[in-house]
Amino acid sequence: MAQNRVVIIRWAGTLLALILLLLLLREEKWDDILLAVKQVSPLQFLLALALMLVSRLFVVGRWHVLMRSGGVDISIKDSAALTFTGLFASNFLPTTVGGDLARLAGAMQLGFDRAICLASLVADRLVGMFGMILALPFGLGPLMKSLALVSYKAMALPPLFQKIIEFARRTLSAFSIWLKKPAALLLSLIFTLGNMAFIFAAIYVLTSGLGKDVSYWLIAGLWSLTYFVTLVPVSINGYGVQEFSLTYLLAKLGGLDHSQSITVAVLIRLLFILASVPGAAYLPSILSAMDRNQEADKL
Repeated sequence: MAQNRVVIIRWAGTLLALILLLLLLREEKWDDILLAVKQVSPLQFLLALALMLVSRLFVVGRWHVLMRSGGVDISIKDSAALTFTGLFASNFLPTTVGGDLARLAGAMQLGFDRAICLASLVADRLVGMFGMILALPFGLGPLMKSLALVSYKAMALPPLFQKIIEFARRTLSAFSIWLKKPAALLLSLIFTLGNMAFIFAAIYVLTSGLGKDVSYWLIAGLWSLTYFVTLVPVSINGYGVQEFSLTYLLAKLGGLDHSQSITVAVLIRLLFILASVPGAAYLPSILSAMDRNQEADKL
């Protein structure tokens, strides 16, 4: 019952965010949006896609380091296959198969320890989150200035912070494996920073293609703000919420008009989807393994 309620809430949140985005689109002239899309040349789009693909390789490296340091003898090829499968599942099968669940199922299919694999996925998320926290000040400062807030306390969301603290407390025991291995944590953080750097570069290429000189560091801050907004579990894989948030921030703080902001937000989502396509090759076997495991559990 509780799980069904969460699914309903996320569907409702996704639909609400998409409706808000459509209303925003409705206020804009479609000619302006098409003009903004045409301003990004095919070469610039391909460059942004290449940067996004490189960022995905850093995600592969981050999880691979955590798995190996946790005692899992996984090859870099298998780490890459499972990571891209998870990325693909997140983008194309958000209602039934989460990306982390797909990675976990694939790792178990390869015969690796379930507990360690699950803990590595938690660690992977936390390291990624910590990396985004490092970029947060570059966006939080301009946002607070724009909203004329007096202090950081004005933006505090106690219930949300309490949930984050509770999540950290529950996952600390799983994360403790890597707390004893600071070198592996540091290396995984380096991979996280590499992933972030190439995502920011992809956004920078798109904004430059639109003729806007937005600071790379401001882009880093705005994307980190968008990232943390999408962590609030009110939509499926951040659909709608990510696009609406990034559109607002680019227009409010980046100096882009709404048509340009919407264009960048939609193109970034498209780049993430395209960069995850290689995972499609491995998804069928993982789904089959998950079905077999479910049937075995019933028996």
